[in-house]
Amino acid sequence: MTEHSVSANGIRHHLRIDGPTHRLSQTVVFAHALGTDLTVWDAVIPLLPDHLRLIRYDLRGHGQTEVPPAPYAMGALVRDAEALCDALEVRDAVFVGLSLGGMVAQGLAVKRLDIIRALALSNTAARIGTPAQWQARAGAVRAGGMAAVADSVIARWFPRGGALADLWRARLLASPAEGYAGCAEAIAGTDLYTPTAGLRLPLLGIAGADDAATPADLVRETTDLVPGSRFAVIRRAGHLTPVAQPAAWAATLLRFLEEIGHA
Repeated sequence: MTEHSVSANGIRHHLRIDGPTHRLSQTVVFAHALGTDLTVWDAVIPLLPDHLRLIRYDLRGHGQTEVPPAPYAMGALVRDAEALCDALEVRDAVFVGLSLGGMVAQGLAVKRLDIIRALALSNTAARIGTPAQWQARAGAVRAGGMAAVADSVIARWFPRGGALADLWRARLLASPAEGYAGCAEAIAGTDLYTPTAGLRLPLLGIAGADDAATPADLVRETTDLVPGSRFAVIRRAGHLTPVAQPAAWAATLLRFLEEIGHA
């Protein structure tokens, strides 16, 4: 694993690369969920083939990436991913997106099919919630910090509680409030149903059976927008399915990679 800091779309992004670093290596790019960072993939990465170039990065306003003044637009998050991929000479990659990261993945696929040859969309949808809900959440964070939303967020991430819930609650509370609010506002303004329905590429949708944030039916609805797509539900998992069930999640992704000849 190597750590990198790359300028993309005017801000510095923090990222990690596992496996080979050569640009011609088969590549998988990972984008995380709102309120998390690239460590959300920590338990998954070791379970994937070591010949793959695995790139994961912190979205703007998250982790060790810069926190520009909010609000953000989804277009800015997509341009971040595009500029980052261009800087790393990523082409014909599989782009994996979790929740917010899945919306970024859809937006980038619509714009740059030279970068993306396939999508894996986990616990996400073309449209999530309502603009009013996301604006209210952004307002709550600005008024009361991350503690204002921590209980409700963790209940969706880990419905059964436990040690993982405690760990990720601490990480959520340490997240930059400005970055969280800005990305919440980006989600508020995003509806990708029409552009995603126009995609024609291999696509995998993954849902958590206990996910109240993006229920399985919602994930399937978005997955079914693309003809020939695949869909899987992972048991005993809330919104952060790769964290709750990394072995099952990684096996599901690996089957997809093998089916499309990417592993």
